[in-house]
Amino acid sequence: RSVGVCNFGLGPLKEIYDMVGGEAHPENLPAINQLELSPFNMHRDVVQYCDATGIAVGCSAWSKLSGVDGPSEGWAVLADLAKAKGVTKAQLLVRWSLQRGYVCVPRSGSASKVERMAIAENSYGGVNNPPFVLDEEDMKVLEGLDVGYRAGKLGRRDGWDDADVTGPEWDPTDIV
Repeated sequence: RSVGVCNFGLGPLKEIYDMVGGEAHPENLPAINQLELSPFNMHRDVVQYCDATGIAVGCSAWSKLSGVDGPSEGWAVLADLAKAKGVTKAQLLVRWSLQRGYVCVPRSGSASKVERMAIAENSYGGVNNPPFVLDEEDMKVLEGLDVGYRAGKLGRRDGWDDADVTGPEWDPTDIV
């Protein structure tokens, strides 16, 4: 059995490491830390810590990146790169995450066959048919888009307002 965590920053991860005797008992560490990851928010410090301690890093869908408050200039760069490769933006993001070594979970909650097919085309099989790879320059372009953008604040709020989900205290990945 394995345990995973979601949106754990350095503070909570280090606390777990110390609590379970991480160096002596790495099997007691979380197997995965799922984060909101994209070229716009790479959580470099958390990813580096997870890599160093053997914790896999996972990411899921990016539906909110292109929202009204999204990183429009960066999104245009990503769209241009996708067009040059002959793939969708979603396929490009899946390929980016795979090449970074992340566990990537494209998903859809839609009952629509058209939308389910779009998810299939933008998942692992989709990025391999036809196969394409991002070269070193492509990866540098994407990694240059990191502005710490958090798309999650655009999503479901469950009764919380802006003051509750913004600022230094709302994101557990900021806890050091």
